[in-house]
Amino acid sequence: MIYGLIALALFAVVAFLMVRLRASARRRNEQSWESLLSRLRLDWRVRVLSDHHPYWKEGLGTTPQDAWQRMEGPKGLCVMYQNAGVMQEMADYAARNSDSLDRELIASLRSDAMQIRLYVAIALGQYAFCQVNESICVNAFRAASMYTEMTTRMSELLQAQGTVLVPQFVSAM
Repeated sequence: MIYGLIALALFAVVAFLMVRLRASARRRNEQSWESLLSRLRLDWRVRVLSDHHPYWKEGLGTTPQDAWQRMEGPKGLCVMYQNAGVMQEMADYAARNSDSLDRELIASLRSDAMQIRLYVAIALGQYAFCQVNESICVNAFRAASMYTEMTTRMSELLQAQGTVLVPQFVSAM
């Protein structure tokens, strides 16, 4: 009797989660470009990393500690985490709405988004349990470097499409 109730409860929980997953996938697929752009956080921009230091992209002369200070520590990490997820959804949007996209570029954007989110999660987890140290700064630096590259590739993807979406995306970043 007890096992039957446990199995029924487990089935109900799994069914509920599947329905929620399906609904969130449908909602995500129905998003417009404007709704995706509006979800980008604009209170911190990647330019704070590159404007002050022309060699940021190549990593020359920029230390992880310097990057940590420029990104405003955990604030920049949180923004990168959220924006990486939104840019991944933007890549999915572009893939759904175009047949002529470079599939390798889309795959690399998805991979980069996941790696950025992983590095940010690790850095924030370390930051929550100890003071700022070299390891936290290195993970934040990796995430920020990948984030700047991802925004560049996202702009290239949009330009390749020949759409009017590029200026909106560039101004948001």
